[in-house]
Amino acid sequence: MTIASQPTAHHVAIIGGGPAGLMAAEVLAQGGVRVELFDGMPSVGRKFLLAGVGGMNITHSEPKDAFIGRYGERQAEVAALLREFDAEALRAWIHGLGIDTFVGTSGRVFPSDMKAAPLLRAWLRRLRELGVAIHTRSRWLGWNADGSLRIAGPEGERALATDACLLALGGGSWARLGSNGAWVPLLQARGIEVAALKPSNCGFDVAGWSDYLREKFAGAPLKNVALTLSDQPARIGEFVLTAGGIEGSLVYAFSADIRRTIEVDGKAVISLDLLPQMPLAKLQRALAKPRGKHSMAKHLHRQAGLDGVKAALLRELAPAEAFIEPAALAPWIKALPITLLRTRPLDEAISSAGGVPFDALDDGLMLKALPGVFCAGEMLDWEAPTGGYLLTACFASGRMAALGVLNWLR
Repeated sequence: MTIASQPTAHHVAIIGGGPAGLMAAEVLAQGGVRVELFDGMPSVGRKFLLAGVGGMNITHSEPKDAFIGRYGERQAEVAALLREFDAEALRAWIHGLGIDTFVGTSGRVFPSDMKAAPLLRAWLRRLRELGVAIHTRSRWLGWNADGSLRIAGPEGERALATDACLLALGGGSWARLGSNGAWVPLLQARGIEVAALKPSNCGFDVAGWSDYLREKFAGAPLKNVALTLSDQPARIGEFVLTAGGIEGSLVYAFSADIRRTIEVDGKAVISLDLLPQMPLAKLQRALAKPRGKHSMAKHLHRQAGLDGVKAALLRELAPAEAFIEPAALAPWIKALPITLLRTRPLDEAISSAGGVPFDALDDGLMLKALPGVFCAGEMLDWEAPTGGYLLTACFASGRMAALGVLNWLR
């Protein structure tokens, strides 16, 4: 699809000021449409800014096939979005805002200053120059009987008649930043089936840690460990021990599959390799060495470099009899089972799964049952791990939906 270049009399409302909504606003304004964007928060891009705390991971540099594979069950649908705007196009777009990017050692892509705020400021400046009107503290309440939009702003509720509207209201996580899922019943009232919103990129609870582990090691990171679920390939990374379970980037990489396993079986058992760089046979030989008068803790430290939270977790989960003979501990160190019982609450999750099914939308992301109403971003039923994949698909879907609006308006 191509963007029209001549101004038109068309008027489009965008509901939601996150990456998908802002990208849609840019594409529509460049297409000559009069754009009004409404966001319920005091300023736009709040979740985008928070995601950039500690380093704005904007996308990822891995090959396209591997990149698409990160979207799991929805990779075919997301691949269609990324054909219009992939990771390379996103980097070029950022460069066009005057922001340089670089690829980190993990393959993740960051703005040169690692910050989200300068990027957002440059973007908003471009949108203002394009004539986009941004209304904050303005909540969408659904539709009036005549089809106009109900908008509640600082001065009360008003009815807004537009030629089309584009919904980019986010998922159901981080309600304090605006993604509260309040749009779900509004669409359901119009006959749109919405897949239940569920936690994604989230932590998980165990049955309960011992008082010792919880009090001494809650919040401690387990670095350079490998995790796997069932027969999936293991991944090396790090995660954090919490007061009630585990969370962190390595856990998030498996969160969708862990959640589904819990839904089916009532629990999920992950396998943790505390020393992924040391083969089992080498570890067995090291631990089989005489420990003399040294305690088991000292022996594990001297022979395997195992101490701190790793040693404490091993003591927590391995059977007591395995500590009688040091070499017998090796299989537990290489495959320590952790039983997970439930996800942490949706509002604690980094993102959410569920939302508007792709089969309810046409190729331009318009709701088939509601002509002139388009959806983008985390409202759609897809999920991805952290690492830039979430943001890339949000940007791409906003662009695709905007192109869909332009095509429909013609």
